Amino acid sequence: MEGTLHTQQDLDETDLAIIERVEEDFDVSLETLAEELDLSKSAVHYRLNKLKDSDVIKGVSADVDPFAFGLEMVAITDVSVTHESGYSENIGEKLNDLEGVERVYYTMGDVDFVVVSRVQTRDQLNDLIDQIVAVEGVNETSSKFVMQEFDADSSLVSNLTDEARRAVLDASTD
Repeated sequence: MEGTLHTQQDLDETDLAIIERVEEDFDVSLETLAEELDLSKSAVHYRLNKLKDSDVIKGVSADVDPFAFGLEMVAITDVSVTHESGYSENIGEKLNDLEGVERVYYTMGDVDFVVVSRVQTRDQLNDLIDQIVAVEGVNETSSKFVMQEFDADSSLVSNLTDEARRAVLDASTD
């Protein structure tokens, strides 16, 4: 069974090039973008605003080094919960609101949520795990501790497969 592509935006190669460049350097100037893409500054500005207004670009942010803040301990915690009506959103939001939590994923399979957290000390991590366990509906946790992090290219557009890129562009022309 082939998956269905859900796109809501009409994107072209120029839009993808703009997104890819902004993902690479959120502080890139309009002048630089215009020059690199052989467009006018006003065309780049218009396209950027259109991408922001349609929530394709949800915001721009700095890539802050967690080690500069001593946030060297990373834990990946599998969380199993009681399945009641609305549990995924309710518990997911509570987990996401805990200080030290970087990401929460609602998953299918042996566990219900995967929580990625980053702290400075073992005491902070122990306190965070205690807070996770205290969330109403949480039954069980199992944590893994990251020993080494490898930098990955986190930009979305540059990591699209050729097939995914064609599907996005083809969906835009439908």
